[in-house]
Amino acid sequence: MANAEFQRSRLDALSEDFWTWRATEQPFSDDDIPRIERAEGFVVDWSPEAVKSYHRKITEFEKQWRALDLKDASVADQIDYRLLGSAIARVYWELDVMPMWHENPDFYLQQSLGSVYATLLPPAPFSASQQSELLSRMERVPATLKAARENLTDMRAPYVRVTTSSLAGIEDRLARFETAMLPELAEGNRERFRKDVAAVRDELVHYREWIASKSAGLPEKAAVGREGYLYFLKNVALMSYTPEQMLTMGRQEWDRSVAFESFAQAANTNVPKMPVFPNVNVQVESADKAELAIREYLVSHGILSVPAEVKHYHDRPMPAYLAPLDFLGVTDDLTGPSRLDQDSSSYKDDPTKAQGFFSVVTAMDTRPLMVHEGMPGHYFQMAWSWHHPDPIRRHYYDSESNEGIGFYAEEMMLEAGLFDDAPKMKESIYSMMRLRALRTEVDIRLALGTFSLEQAADYLATTVPMDMPTARSEAAMFASTPGQAITYQIGKLDIVRMLSDARHKEGDAFRLQRFHDYVWLNGNVPFALQRWEMLGNASEVPAIPATFAWTAH
Repeated sequence: MANAEFQRSRLDALSEDFWTWRATEQPFSDDDIPRIERAEGFVVDWSPEAVKSYHRKITEFEKQWRALDLKDASVADQIDYRLLGSAIARVYWELDVMPMWHENPDFYLQQSLGSVYATLLPPAPFSASQQSELLSRMERVPATLKAARENLTDMRAPYVRVTTSSLAGIEDRLARFETAMLPELAEGNRERFRKDVAAVRDELVHYREWIASKSAGLPEKAAVGREGYLYFLKNVALMSYTPEQMLTMGRQEWDRSVAFESFAQAANTNVPKMPVFPNVNVQVESADKAELAIREYLVSHGILSVPAEVKHYHDRPMPAYLAPLDFLGVTDDLTGPSRLDQDSSSYKDDPTKAQGFFSVVTAMDTRPLMVHEGMPGHYFQMAWSWHHPDPIRRHYYDSESNEGIGFYAEEMMLEAGLFDDAPKMKESIYSMMRLRALRTEVDIRLALGTFSLEQAADYLATTVPMDMPTARSEAAMFASTPGQAITYQIGKLDIVRMLSDARHKEGDAFRLQRFHDYVWLNGNVPFALQRWEMLGNASEVPAIPATFAWTAH
């Protein structure tokens, strides 16, 4: 075997080992993009001993990764090498640079009840194995919260306030969950489930009380700081931008979205507001028709291919058992690599009671959110990428690419004419553009410490503007996951610039559909690496540091 083939085989083997391990270690979160499949019998473990083992294991993976020699390999192989390096750096980021397991009590709410929530997202009916997994994860909650009390030796006040708010009324939420879930379970599982709910309720109430007892005098600091933020940008996101450059980019897009929304409002003078769907079933029916129409529109207008093997994205009525726990994450099921034969689901509440920023839009027209979340956005892109012939690119995920594509798809479909039949929706899309532009500023200022969590929420609520509950939820997520909120705007701008460069380079040979097909198929790959492969330009790929280990103090 030639050396290049030998090194590639080693890379593939190391990647497979890493992702198998990662599925046992990766934390649960309220973000739907990084949800990954777990092996049957998976056990949440954040005991101090487990955390030490995670540190040892990632050091070992990094050593093996650095021992590979792909500097003379093909561009595609070098890109795959950098993908695995980024994934390794992300583990260091989670364990050491932004150690939520050490600072944030909400982290353990996600590892306990959040892990249960994840089992409820695929549509019912629930198989015997799913029911068994649900019960096992519920029974793991006490051990996870015990680990929380041992690990949370550096809690931060902003995170305590967020967690306390999340746990307010948890008794009622769990009671409603129990009532709604019981009919979904086999008769033989119901008594065990009742006991599990009672135990989970008691543990979470005790956890809430324990947090309150530790809340006095905690530091307000939640910012990762400039050095830590740059670690994420260079080593995990593989971006070469500075925070100041991204602030400028976000501000320019904010100005543009405000101006374009003003133009749309002028064009819509005397155009009546769209009616709200009378009930969720009518909304679901409209969404199904819209999804099919969007698929046809993409192909007939030469925008993007629609592979037959990629299934469909459906809105569905919110299940009664899921609604009490919806604070734990996005209410959707984007399927996964082992479920490519299944449709995706997005669960919706009664549209006549919509209050949140995004739900108000969806209550009138399902398409603005659908093009971001489902078709041709997250579900469609991720399902297509899960068909990628390269296993490393199937496993890897990156929010800059995933969220950048979702956000880009909104304006892409607007400019391509999809919303010409609903001019008022153009205003909504520009309003969502304003939010994504502001997210860039909020993310950076939270990370650098020039915004507190409360200031970020107030800024979003008054400047977008948007409802305060959504603003608080956004600010809380961005404070604990720096680098996530920039991905929408910066990722979209990277696609636009790459399109412009590709069209200039190819001239009359440029085809929009071919360009988009590459971006969507490789939609899990950071755009600096996509530019390298598509345009032969590696100038924006950050250099590999001597170590990923976090040494800052």
